[in-house]
Amino acid sequence: MLINLSTIPVSEKQNWLQHAIAPRPICFASTIDTSGNVNLSPFSFFNLFSNNPPVVIFSPARRGRDNTLKHTLENVREIPECVINLVDYDMVQQMSLSSCEFAKGVDEFVKSGFTKEKASLVSPPMVKEAKVKLECKVIEIKSLGEIAGAGQLVIAEVLCMHVDESILGEDGKIDQQKFQLVARLGGDWYCKIDGRNLFKVEKPNREIGIGVDAIPESIRNSKFLSGNHLGMLANVHSLPIINPAFTDARLKNIIQYYGINPSEMEKELHLYAADLLNNGKISDAWQVLLSGDNF
Repeated sequence: MLINLSTIPVSEKQNWLQHAIAPRPICFASTIDTSGNVNLSPFSFFNLFSNNPPVVIFSPARRGRDNTLKHTLENVREIPECVINLVDYDMVQQMSLSSCEFAKGVDEFVKSGFTKEKASLVSPPMVKEAKVKLECKVIEIKSLGEIAGAGQLVIAEVLCMHVDESILGEDGKIDQQKFQLVARLGGDWYCKIDGRNLFKVEKPNREIGIGVDAIPESIRNSKFLSGNHLGMLANVHSLPIINPAFTDARLKNIIQYYGINPSEMEKELHLYAADLLNNGKISDAWQVLLSGDNF
């Protein structure tokens, strides 16, 4: 299905893009104007773009319905400061309530039931209930257009962070399994990040993986190993060799039982290797696969 974004209405563009480009972190931004009116509003066009200097960007886009500006954008133009409060599961319903288009001057802290907390370095208040708050100064606002739906990039430097100790691990750093972050999907959909849906992928930062092209052809073209499996096998730093000391009961049974039928033996070996890879046992999977190649 081909969707030509230049030929469909703004609302349809939003639907397709925001369902596909997800999950997106939520910038729950508190701002203030020169009259002292506080605004609190969530934005899912948001992310981290630099560590040094620490820079984040969020986009209070022009309203697709009537091309008006959001109060957050008006506020940061007047006072170029904000607090970005990170949203976890305990906050999600109140956060959603704050996204109602209340009139200018209405305090979303009051409407949504959040508690103001004085910031250390900037004028807007923090959301006390948020477990992570980023105090920021706005260093640039870049418009992507003047038409309905056009992004208005608020580029902000993070001056300091406030982190609740309840989400720290034994190493004193944020434990992703304790910080139940909420992310935005399309329409009414959100997702919650917790221990049940977290997994680790080893990052090949320091040593270069051999690459999928270096995997023996019989393994690379397997009908039973997925792209994820091949990616794990290819992330080793040199092509493994058979370890004579490797012993495995299931491997022994496969070779003994299917030895007279090479194609069936290869299938069983690849299925076993897939099970091992699913459990993070990359070295064992290589030994199983190499045993089949050298049988």
